[in-house]
Amino acid sequence: MAGLLARAGVVLAVALLALIAFTAEPFDPIGLGPGQDARAYWSAPLDDPYAGSIVGAESAYLYSPAFLQALAPLRILPWTPFLVAWTGLLLLALRALSGPLLFAPLVVLTFPELWGGNITILLAGAVVLGFRAAGAWALPLLTKVTPGVGLLWFLVRREWGALFLAAIATLAVTGLSALLAPDAWRSWVDLLRASAGASTVSGSIPIPFLLRLPVALLVIAWAARRDARWLLPVGVLLAMPVIWPGSLALLAGSVALRRREIERALLSRLPGRSAPSSAPIETTA
Repeated sequence: MAGLLARAGVVLAVALLALIAFTAEPFDPIGLGPGQDARAYWSAPLDDPYAGSIVGAESAYLYSPAFLQALAPLRILPWTPFLVAWTGLLLLALRALSGPLLFAPLVVLTFPELWGGNITILLAGAVVLGFRAAGAWALPLLTKVTPGVGLLWFLVRREWGALFLAAIATLAVTGLSALLAPDAWRSWVDLLRASAGASTVSGSIPIPFLLRLPVALLVIAWAARRDARWLLPVGVLLAMPVIWPGSLALLAGSVALRRREIERALLSRLPGRSAPSSAPIETTA
């Protein structure tokens, strides 16, 4: 039965990629087709990526120029190959978080983000990886920005080395990117200022950021005190600039951080149970 679950995850992933390949064109900006978020990463011009961009607008690019520059090798592809390749990367990140046994359930849980092509799964991966390589926090800081409050974990625990590495990695990427596109960086800062109050838009969960932020900080600080690593993605989720239903994909990080326990509980209820086939990325005490 465990092998069947593992194979089901692969089947779901392949089916999703095939479905996206067949439905990516023609792209309808107000439809239900795939890539509604990823379209911005593909279409934003490098020389002026923020022209007309506002939170919630169709194909609005809202992240730093560094993210767009990092995607340059993929952006040379036509739309459909780009979207298939991008979704494949998201699925690989999800598989790294879930392991084989939990891959199928997490494909279902994160389907809105996989279909839309948002980066939430990558943010979950950055939070998990950040316990081992703090430089991974550069991703949330240089994209959605506010999830960077997750660094409070290291501050509460007085893990100064991790904070230093996160800062150095972020500053290094920022410096290199700004050398390549200084005007774009100025435009991004202007966009962040203009969007500071846009924490709820049509279709999002209508809880303003300023109400969520204190709760996020309390969750992160409490988790840090008790070494409850699996709660850090929850705190980061609460600190998202805007929470969409698909933002729950961040909880894939919580699953990864409790994977051993979840696998044991699942396998204990399956006929012909066996030991988990892989160790979790990270576990809590």
